[in-house]
Amino acid sequence: MFRYQLTLLFAALLCACAPAQNYFADRSFTEADTLRGTLGPTRSNYDVTYYELHLDVNPVDREIEGRVEMDYTITGQLPILQIDLYHNLQVDGIEQEGKDLRYTRKGNAVFVELPHPVEIGSRHRMSIHYGGQPTEAQNPPWDGGFVWGLDQKNRYWVGVACEGDGASLWWPNKDHLSDEPDSMLISVTVPERLFVASNGNLRAEVEEGRKKRYDWFVSYPINNYNVSINIGNYVHFDSIYRSFDGEELALDYYVIDYNLAKAKKQFREVPPMLEAYEHYFGKYPFWNDGFALIETPYLGMEHQSGIAYGNRFMRGYLGGLIPDDMNWDYIIVHEAGHEYFGNSISVADHAEMWVHESFTTYMEALYVEYHFGEAAARRYLKTQLRFVSNEEPILGPADVNFTDFASSDHYYKGAWMLHTLRGVLNDDPLFFGMLRSFYQDHERSIVSTQQVIDYFSNYAERDLQPFFDQYLKHPNPPVLELRKTGDQVEFRLQSDVAGLAMPVGVYLKDEPVRLLTTPEWQPMGSGLEVVDVRVDTERFLVELEVVNE
Repeated sequence: MFRYQLTLLFAALLCACAPAQNYFADRSFTEADTLRGTLGPTRSNYDVTYYELHLDVNPVDREIEGRVEMDYTITGQLPILQIDLYHNLQVDGIEQEGKDLRYTRKGNAVFVELPHPVEIGSRHRMSIHYGGQPTEAQNPPWDGGFVWGLDQKNRYWVGVACEGDGASLWWPNKDHLSDEPDSMLISVTVPERLFVASNGNLRAEVEEGRKKRYDWFVSYPINNYNVSINIGNYVHFDSIYRSFDGEELALDYYVIDYNLAKAKKQFREVPPMLEAYEHYFGKYPFWNDGFALIETPYLGMEHQSGIAYGNRFMRGYLGGLIPDDMNWDYIIVHEAGHEYFGNSISVADHAEMWVHESFTTYMEALYVEYHFGEAAARRYLKTQLRFVSNEEPILGPADVNFTDFASSDHYYKGAWMLHTLRGVLNDDPLFFGMLRSFYQDHERSIVSTQQVIDYFSNYAERDLQPFFDQYLKHPNPPVLELRKTGDQVEFRLQSDVAGLAMPVGVYLKDEPVRLLTTPEWQPMGSGLEVVDVRVDTERFLVELEVVNE
């Protein structure tokens, strides 16, 4: 997703780790947050392998009626199984192997009593029948729910976005980021004049009286919140992208009929975008399902292989956000970046959403660098600094359904953290090799923050834990402190992580120099004044402060 709130060699980084400060102590979390955010035995002891979502959508009354078939494997002792469904939707019955199952509800959690005995390793299919009026989004996509819209001809136009709020606001599932089904069928029935566009490939269109059913199939693992449906008077056109090895990727576009000409022009940006990302990370990760953009009545969302697009065929972000002399579609570039980080590489806890957002936000700059050069990319990154607030850590509290970040720092500051790491390493072949290798070694998998840090440290052959701890776990970036002592200017690095040492690029009287900063005062040289020193703010997110001691 997006948000508009919008030469010394590097020695080993040192860390004398102190207990982490709890910056979220004033946040209160409810039982519902815990039920969604934790993996107790009722959730951790089963693994979902497949979903079938069968849904009948009534746009007139804004109601849905449906059934979910959930295939799962027992992985531990499991007398009670938890699924999730928002309390405003009615559960009409739960069945397994021909038997009705008893269940109880607590808020948005549904606890199902399983037949006994339950054998570890056994596989089952559970059917959940449900319906009602789903949550309606008030400010999509920043709050989740159905978007019951009308197009310019006053015809029904419906979409769904639910990142953060969770897929359980519209269909029953194990609503935890750690468990992705291996594949999924999305079967949606609508009034006959409407078309349904969803994730994956369209397998069938079936006439059912005055209604029509559309069956879409996703052949790869998928985050639950990436599952979406889009209903409207769509027209389809297609194209191909030819990868560096010559293989052809299907490109499919679904737009409201009167926007066809605009879309055909705007979506020419897709192949150059895919080319840039293939250059840095490798081929598009969901090749067999194709790449699709689907016009939506809201701004956008990274729905896997069926990206929601609502940027009104404008440059930048609804005409703004990017520098005035640049002309590219922010929503295409950002949301498609999530196919790599967010959809292919995912996290298991909302606290670690920086992995999705920081890498993808940095990918915007890499897109600019690939097509317009490194100087243009640095200039683009500098425009993001106005959105960095340093209000709270990028890394949130674990094991609760935490989505209410105080700012967009897990986007923009996180991107600058990666850019600063590039400056710290001062070795682009190493940096880009590390990014590409990490992505390809973890393609279509779930990772943790610690896995990222350990991988980068091993690849770079230096301890990057203190660096990441400072930028991820504390609100403020490190500070390069200066003082004048006699005829000397001295410097040191102040940080929340004890012992943090890192190279910092500076200009001394406009001459570029790399300082190996440590917590100890060091002489910079005579013949200088503190006003002669400035941080290289095109490569480092490090603050500068003059102290008097």
